[in-house]
Amino acid sequence: MHFERRGGRPVVDPSSRIAPNAVLCGDVTIGANCSVGFGAVIVAESGPVRIADNCVVMDTAVIRGVRGAPVTIGSNVLVGPRACLTGCTVEDEVFLATGATVFNGARIGARTVVRINGIVHLRTVLPAGSVVPMNWVAVGDPASILPPDRHDEISRLLKPLDFFGTVFGVERPPPGETVMPALTARYAAFLRSHGEDVPLAENDPSGTGRSP
Repeated sequence: MHFERRGGRPVVDPSSRIAPNAVLCGDVTIGANCSVGFGAVIVAESGPVRIADNCVVMDTAVIRGVRGAPVTIGSNVLVGPRACLTGCTVEDEVFLATGATVFNGARIGARTVVRINGIVHLRTVLPAGSVVPMNWVAVGDPASILPPDRHDEISRLLKPLDFFGTVFGVERPPPGETVMPALTARYAAFLRSHGEDVPLAENDPSGTGRSP
């Protein structure tokens, strides 16, 4: 399923395979000899998505480009099932295992491995050849790679990165109050813009995703 979003349309190299129920929305470019699996979603929400050659995006993965943080994925990258990537840069020959999560502004160096359910947090920079173990969290620049039971340390490293402001554009509330009313109202209003997305012809032999 291909959609035009705010004038941006998916462009797919003819040699790549897109599963029939995968979703490509907006300014998405996919290079040669790639595969996008069943139920995967690749959406240029408010920023573009660029995927180079020989990449595999497995079933149910989600890749989302956002304003000020496009997604750029290098060559020979595997994005595992249930992985979620938002507004990040992934260099060549990276393996992102099942359930890996990569947040806005993160950069993952070449030949890095993020194992099952690993997290690369907001604006984190992983040098080439890094390994994030199963369920561990990488945070900061330079990155600290920490087990999930070191919650207090992870929270301390995250605090100056302003997660709610960076991701959702809302201010952290005073102690004892919740950010959720402002967050959900703002984000839901933005997501309603998908009602304006335009379905495009599928399986276009030109590889452009354009309607005939």
